[in-house]
Amino acid sequence: MSEPRLNTVNLADRMANSAQFKALYAEGMGLVEETANYLDGPGRTSSKSLPRIAAVLYAAESMRLTTRLMQMASWLLLQRAVNNGEMNRDQVMAEKSKVRLDSFNCDRSAPGWVDLPENFRDLVERSLRIQNRVAMLDREIYRPEEAAAIKPDNENSVQAQQHLLQTVFSRR
Repeated sequence: MSEPRLNTVNLADRMANSAQFKALYAEGMGLVEETANYLDGPGRTSSKSLPRIAAVLYAAESMRLTTRLMQMASWLLLQRAVNNGEMNRDQVMAEKSKVRLDSFNCDRSAPGWVDLPENFRDLVERSLRIQNRVAMLDREIYRPEEAAAIKPDNENSVQAQQHLLQTVFSRR
């Protein structure tokens, strides 16, 4: 007798080609544009009136924020290229090695954080949430062994996929 074959579905690959990915892509790219508009307009104006320590933190966090968003946007563009058949997986893996999704976090307890403009702090928070969603999706698609290592010991495969879906689709 032959063993029955398992017909498993990789939910991460499915999600990467779904309407939800398009929504994540739109949200991420929209945040890039919103952040650029803020930093070039109201953010520039409000940063001039910050106390010295907050002004230094604003400058540092602005660089981290824009770097974080550019890395995330690069990943989203690469995944969209895969989805559209413009690049194959090997091409993406070569380019993706230049993208850093697990860095550029911020320290919300840093002196001056509470003095930063609320709109700016909101952009930082939203960018961190999207970065986490993209990083999780990246691990599930391109580094499943690493994603499996992150799971708690008592979590089964169904729970892991539910956790992935919950994280990827979590909204503000």
